[in-house]
Amino acid sequence: MKCIGCQLANKEVEAYVIYEDEWITCVLDIDPIQEGHTLILPKKHIEDLRQLNNELSQAIMNASIKISQALTKRYKPDGITVIQNNGIFNDLNHYHMHVFPRYLEDGFGWTEPNIEQSISLNEVKNKLIQCF
Repeated sequence: MKCIGCQLANKEVEAYVIYEDEWITCVLDIDPIQEGHTLILPKKHIEDLRQLNNELSQAIMNASIKISQALTKRYKPDGITVIQNNGIFNDLNHYHMHVFPRYLEDGFGWTEPNIEQSISLNEVKNKLIQCF
């Protein structure tokens, strides 16, 4: 059985499609943070950001721009949030990017972690550079 992300992206289950191309389908989120909250879903099964190729990455970014423009035109928000969750935070087990309008005082926010960072940014930079 295909995952729900594949089913949504390939219109095998009911979805509110607002945009699509050969690579992706964009659907309204059924549990939106704000009206217009959209998910960008690859038509091919991809679970993780690290599996994206250049063509699919470009299609996703192009769609995020188009959706942001449409949301701005329709809702006149104070801003747009574009976010993607990975690993255990990916509740669909299918890559998807969220795009939704934001408003001052809307209550949505970034929560800082409960742990303190004691390592210097230079040390972090050096650790990450070794991974490329």
